[in-house]
Amino acid sequence: MRLKDYIKTVPNFPKDGVMFKDITPLIADGAALRYAVKQMSDYAEERDADIIVGPDARGFIFGTPVAVRLGVGFVPVRKPGKLPRPTYTESFELEYDETALSLHKDDIKTGQRVVIVDDLLATGGTIEATIKLIEKAGGNVVGIVFLIELAQLKGRHRFKGYPVYSLLTY
Repeated sequence: MRLKDYIKTVPNFPKDGVMFKDITPLIADGAALRYAVKQMSDYAEERDADIIVGPDARGFIFGTPVAVRLGVGFVPVRKPGKLPRPTYTESFELEYDETALSLHKDDIKTGQRVVIVDDLLATGGTIEATIKLIEKAGGNVVGIVFLIELAQLKGRHRFKGYPVYSLLTY
């Protein structure tokens, strides 16, 4: 299946000069979504994941079905103020903004093998912050998988030493 056929490029969104990769046609198609989730699940299974982590919000779209396929739990990494129990929080810069992410302190158990699942790798700030949160909680990041990687932004260089797999590269 050619997943790129289901990705639409939207010029100048959310600001001038950005070529936004719209995944909604892919997730709206059952066969394409199933295929993408299977590919991500196969990667997470090869990494022997104990738990899947997905960053807010589109990491939830792919991370949850990957966890279900593997029969493991899913842990959301959310924007500050969205999680009700004590959290770790990590600030970082995006391509065109600054933000932070939080993780419940007790959602990751010490030594758990964690695979991070997200829709898009751009500059890598979101995943770098997610890795820091997982490691603060005692988890061991054993893999990171993306639907799309924007290679020209060189985001994967921010987390050298971690296995990274992308289904599509632009």
